Amino acid sequence: MKKLLLLLFTIIMATSGMIAQRMVSGTVTDDSGSPLIGASVVVKDNPNVGTITDLDGKFQLKVDANAKTLVVSYIGYTTQEVELGASNEVNVTLTSGVQLEDVVVTALGVSREKKSLGYATQEVKGDQVNKVPNDNIVNTLAGKVAGVQIKNNTNMGGSSNIVIRGFKSLTGDNQALFVVDGVPVDNRTGNDSGQRTGRSGYDYGNAASDINPDDIESVNVLKGAAATALYGSRAANGVIMITTKKGNKGQKGIGLDYNASYTIGTIDKSTFPDYQKEYGAGYGPYYSNSEIPQLAQAVIDGETVWVTPFTEDASFGAKFDPNLMVYQWDAFDPSSPDFGKARPWVAGANGPITFFNNANTLKNSFSFNGSTDKSTYRLSYTRFDQTGIMPNSSLAKNNVNLTASYDVTSKFTVSAMANYINTAGKGRNHTGYSDNILSSFRQWFQMNVDLQRQKDAYERTHENVTWNRLDIGDPDPIYWDNPYWQRYENYQTDGRNRILGFVKGDWNIMEGLDFMARYAVDTYTELREERKAIGSVSGELGIGRPDVRSGYARFNRSFVESNFDLMLSYKKDLTDDLNLYAMLGSNVRRTAFQSIYASTNGGLIINRLYALSNSKSTLLPPYENVTKVGVNGIFGQVSLGYKNFLYLDGTIRRDESSTLPADARAYYYPSVSTSLVFSELMDADWLDNGKLRLNYAEVGASAPPYATKDTYGSNPLYDGNPLYTVSYTKQNPNLKPERTKSYEFGLEMNMFKNKLGFDLSLYKMNTVDQIMPVDVSYATGYGTKYFNAGEIENKGLEVVLRLMPVATPSFKWNIDFNWAKNLNTVVALYDDPETGIKIENLQLARLQGGVSINARIGEPYGTIQGRDFVYDDNGNKVVLPSGYYARTSTSDQVIGNINPDWNAGINNTFTFNNFSFGFLIDWQQGGSVFSLDQWYGQGTGLYAETAGTNDLGNPLRDPVIKNDDGTYDPASGGVVQEGVMETEDGSYVTNTIRARVDYYGGAYGWARNPNAR
Repeated sequence: MKKLLLLLFTIIMATSGMIAQRMVSGTVTDDSGSPLIGASVVVKDNPNVGTITDLDGKFQLKVDANAKTLVVSYIGYTTQEVELGASNEVNVTLTSGVQLEDVVVTALGVSREKKSLGYATQEVKGDQVNKVPNDNIVNTLAGKVAGVQIKNNTNMGGSSNIVIRGFKSLTGDNQALFVVDGVPVDNRTGNDSGQRTGRSGYDYGNAASDINPDDIESVNVLKGAAATALYGSRAANGVIMITTKKGNKGQKGIGLDYNASYTIGTIDKSTFPDYQKEYGAGYGPYYSNSEIPQLAQAVIDGETVWVTPFTEDASFGAKFDPNLMVYQWDAFDPSSPDFGKARPWVAGANGPITFFNNANTLKNSFSFNGSTDKSTYRLSYTRFDQTGIMPNSSLAKNNVNLTASYDVTSKFTVSAMANYINTAGKGRNHTGYSDNILSSFRQWFQMNVDLQRQKDAYERTHENVTWNRLDIGDPDPIYWDNPYWQRYENYQTDGRNRILGFVKGDWNIMEGLDFMARYAVDTYTELREERKAIGSVSGELGIGRPDVRSGYARFNRSFVESNFDLMLSYKKDLTDDLNLYAMLGSNVRRTAFQSIYASTNGGLIINRLYALSNSKSTLLPPYENVTKVGVNGIFGQVSLGYKNFLYLDGTIRRDESSTLPADARAYYYPSVSTSLVFSELMDADWLDNGKLRLNYAEVGASAPPYATKDTYGSNPLYDGNPLYTVSYTKQNPNLKPERTKSYEFGLEMNMFKNKLGFDLSLYKMNTVDQIMPVDVSYATGYGTKYFNAGEIENKGLEVVLRLMPVATPSFKWNIDFNWAKNLNTVVALYDDPETGIKIENLQLARLQGGVSINARIGEPYGTIQGRDFVYDDNGNKVVLPSGYYARTSTSDQVIGNINPDWNAGINNTFTFNNFSFGFLIDWQQGGSVFSLDQWYGQGTGLYAETAGTNDLGNPLRDPVIKNDDGTYDPASGGVVQEGVMETEDGSYVTNTIRARVDYYGGAYGWARNPNAR
């Protein structure tokens, strides 16, 4: 009887449970009728009950009988609340377009409604970030965000720079801060100063390239100071907020994703030189005394023969003639089939363009995600393999990412993220001037050289058999290695292991009151090794950058940054019309960087044995560096909203930095912003939403480590005693952080059911208290001293335009357009009336070619200065009696600047049912480039414009024949350069002087052309 009663009771309870629930199903589509895959459907009063739509936009959800409302949302669409009636079928149409109701991730990872923000942000969704596979997150943003200038590098694993709203610091970092799920991510390159200023070195890429684009849910770019003020002393350059993909609550089963991509890249021939193929090796008749002035002579087997002038790495030599037999470099290589043989004097069949390979990139990404009633999880693995366009170059990355959350109770949730990245590079491109193959190909080369023959020579011998040998009896290279020897013997390798992640706890103390604690870390170790095999051309390598013919160097470095954040937030409706959001928090940041650089001394003993113990001479003491920084921050925010149309925000942050003087380490960074959602006050069917915004903020950039205290460098023992030296720069114990004061006004509108939308921003930013070096008397024992001085101003306009010209149930066309113009001016530099020291120009970098990058009062940051042409009053170039252009006597002329006039991007997306096609145009208008390739390459006779025929129809390089009466023979070579010449009375007339162009450094290139651009 008891068992029967128990069975009846169980049946009754189960039946009552069935009665208390019902199954709701339906379809979620967009405003054109297309299904939305992965849209979220949850019960409003119980967010733990929910699901996502399938491939057809359909869903099924079991809900309690008393459930009244479903909340349906999808990224980029307006969230809708749907009342549940008697029917169990619910079909929902979401409106597309950027909505002011959207929630975006702001500073410190706080999610806020877009309409409440009084400052400019711009979001890029994950599918747009990774639409074209790329291993560098910086490159994926190119052309997609207004006001963001990206200088990407197409070298394998090369570094890319990202600058938001112009350069703000004279001597400090101008790169934006990267934050991944609340974790600040290091983005330094670690490239040495020599590499950065155009000398020898390798480009090892920027550290943010470790972020895997496949794991990104969205990127929100915080542009102005008001948007970033809560980051205080590291907020001056803007913030790239990255939110990664996570598991979805309410998801049924396990979600699996697999993506594979394969891309092929080729060298951009449009940017490669257009070579002349009429003349071969030689410096020209000025440099030879033979019967054919541009060729050398030698006696072989008792016979005088023509020989390539091996040592002359230019192409102002003899005119090609297939009937002229010349002993070339391979005639003196015993391994060559042409050993001891002359070959026809013709252009190389395989020129520099044939040296490069196709760049192959293979990417495989796998992830799975899921959830339970209390937890979510997502695990992904991505493998990236790339071979570069240079021989013997490769890059491999392994990326593992795990995110998870767990509801310990209904009020307390623990979440975590762990990301491991392993990177291995080999054969990165050598940059700068020396040891760079491209310097040879584009600046110093012989057009008679066939690179296939150079390849064959290396593969036969595995020795440095070069076209640029010392002489016929000595195969040692004089200026340039065999390019294949250089790529397969003098290569570098590098490896980096990185971990970044966080552990976070969220506690809902009571309704409206929440507490968050988060510990985050970013750490990596890296090893770089550089090699130079015995028998190579002398080049810079090792401690002190000596010129050596062989050697080995290794660079170990490690980095760790930890952040511990506490945040208490409170949200409450004070009245029916007024709501409040308040937040108080703290941040403790500790950063440590350590490196050690060691190298062989005097070369290698045993060839191809790359170890410090293989040093010819006693090892020099290594370069060691340890840098530690600590920052303690306290911050707060108060936000008020009135009737969902008027918002007012105020924030304050106090940072105390260890890099500042002990008695003045604390500084405050405030901001205030407001937004007016005027669409809430209007009843206009054509207007979906509209907002005005206005803000003011102050942010900073702290002093570099150890800039306030003198440090000492250790040196080798002297007579058994330790020796220390002071720095060249005197530190300043009174330094303050750089400070940026910013104003911004903006207008946002979406119209015609989100078929048209735009966002306008006007801003003005002044960065004061610049930290800059100032020359001081050598009697002080120093050369320079740091001071707070100078001011840079940035002001500009940004336009974002969104269009949907076509929208049907099966086809959509979306256009995203952005345009930005930034005006940058150096307002002031150092000026001390007491000492009389006044600086009007600060040289930032001195580069090869006689040019420099500068900050000059009244000019944009980054002016290019050098020698210029001389012009008459009408702007015509003045020509000297020699027929060559006149040049200024000094190299302080402004000949350009690095800033573009404006930037723009146009992104078109066409969607047909489940297929999508798109293209992006990234446009930079203006900005000057000094080309060392042109400067040297024209002067060495490589380029097509240095050959061909002149205005008389004669070869340019033929002799200039001048008659006794001052006229020129119709058979003359040479060129009449465009410009004016000075007459006896000092006036100027059109130039008629014919200049000879038959030798290197003549009318073209470095000797006569001061600013090849």
